[in-house]
Amino acid sequence: MLLLKLAYEGEQNFIEDIQDIRNLFKEKNITIGISESIEGNTHFVKIFCNDGDYSEKLKSIIDLYISNILYKVVIDVFKKKEMFEYLTDTYFFLKHEELLEVEEQIMRMLNGKEAISDETNIYCMNRINNIIEKIKSCIEENQEINVNGFITFRMRDLLGDIENVIDKVIEKYMVEKEYREFIKLLKYFVEIQESKIEEINLVVDKNGGYQVRDSYGNDIFKEFINDLSECKIGNSVNIEDVIISGLITNSPRRVIIHHKENCANREFLDTIINVFGDRIRYCDECNICNRTKIKI
Repeated sequence: MLLLKLAYEGEQNFIEDIQDIRNLFKEKNITIGISESIEGNTHFVKIFCNDGDYSEKLKSIIDLYISNILYKVVIDVFKKKEMFEYLTDTYFFLKHEELLEVEEQIMRMLNGKEAISDETNIYCMNRINNIIEKIKSCIEENQEINVNGFITFRMRDLLGDIENVIDKVIEKYMVEKEYREFIKLLKYFVEIQESKIEEINLVVDKNGGYQVRDSYGNDIFKEFINDLSECKIGNSVNIEDVIISGLITNSPRRVIIHHKENCANREFLDTIINVFGDRIRYCDECNICNRTKIKI
């Protein structure tokens, strides 16, 4: 029974992916046949199965598999024909090397090579799945798909989601760029000023609270607050910002972080680590670690 027929002109790099369908279903004891033929300049690929193996579920799986293959074709065509124009028109303020860097990140995202690690990646994966679903709906409506025609006439329907992915990736890129520049500025400020204290110990307790102590174990958090002469401490104060500000103001020669695994805010620790670099030390068990915890 014929499941699907694809037609295309020119060279295409998805034939091996289609042939992999055989192996996919062979493991499930289902025989899938694939035939290829050429008429003039047009190549035809037919996918079929035995009448006894046919089911709506099988057809749906085949359609989804082919949808993913055509998705890759769509992304490849977009990259070659429209990506550069979209980037230069929309993000004209980015430098050439930044465009190259962000294009690589975009293609990794569009090709599903980024782990689902944050809200940006989840958003992009949802948009990608939406594109694949649109392609699948088209396949379900037509037993024969002309790949070249699909690209020509259906690309417009997919561009919105593709551009949403691009915009989200660049939004994340710009946030990270601003963060890197911010860290660079703080690091420079720390390096050019004299150290006011030899050592500061940042202790993270098992509940995620913080203690700030000098090398003798004395609590110096109040001194951090006093350094911020214009700061009005209230219920909504961000303790982590106060700590970072105090560390930068005092520019210690050593910052020892105790029990970093207890810290729930990884960005907070990363900021300290990135700013102070080789001044950072780690400790899991010492006299300061074992002192009675004083909540800040």
